[in-house]
Amino acid sequence: MADSFDANALDDVIHGKLRLAIMAFLSAVKDASFGELKTRTSASDGNLSVHLRKLEDAGYVAIEKSFVARKPQTRATLTEAGRAAWIAYLDQLKALLD
Repeated sequence: MADSFDANALDDVIHGKLRLAIMAFLSAVKDASFGELKTRTSASDGNLSVHLRKLEDAGYVAIEKSFVARKPQTRATLTEAGRAAWIAYLDQLKALLD
């Protein structure tokens, strides 16, 4: 049997359900608009904003705000630190399954 798994080792920033969904989606794309993330995660505007901010504060996601055809647009990108944290998180989950 493999060494016991320490659930406390899981990254709490990523482990939240909505943040996990955001990280998973962003890991597969170059970047995503707020609208794309909202559609993919079925989150409300406010809830998505709060969780994107938590990921941004952790350095996992970069947020860029701009205007497109006079409409505000928010885009999110996984940072290098975010990608490393995502890979580490997946490795921790794999350890749980072993």
